[in-house]
Amino acid sequence: MYVRKLLLLSLTAVLALPAFAQFRKPEDAVKYRQSVMYTMGTHFYSRVGGMANGRVPFDAKAAAENVEIVATLSRLPWAAFPADSNGVGKTDAKPAVWTEQAKFKDLADKMQAEVVKLQAAAKTGDFEALKVAYRATSSSCKACHDAFTNQ
Repeated sequence: MYVRKLLLLSLTAVLALPAFAQFRKPEDAVKYRQSVMYTMGTHFYSRVGGMANGRVPFDAKAAAENVEIVATLSRLPWAAFPADSNGVGKTDAKPAVWTEQAKFKDLADKMQAEVVKLQAAAKTGDFEALKVAYRATSSSCKACHDAFTNQ
């Protein structure tokens, strides 16, 4: 258990380093945020969502572990939207990310708040609580993607 937590903290530190440092090239920021979003989506939609939507048998321990990863990753992509990355490379981000920063930040904050609630629900081991929190978190993700991506 402690080894797993240590590994998760180490992974968090390693993943967060590029976000705290200035990206050398705008392409690096795009690649970083896409990687974080992809990994977060895999754990959230495929693994936790698979359970919440009945596609995968519910496993309280696996749900809690995957939600912990989502919680960690949910704090990382926001620094990877520097102004010089607007329109760089193949990206689904709309220009509104950079022109409507307050709304973008608000939706990101709301998503992170829902992830905290999801974390609390996952820790209970209660499947119904997990489903409710999953749906609320998914809705907060969708709100941001509807406003700020071409997905």
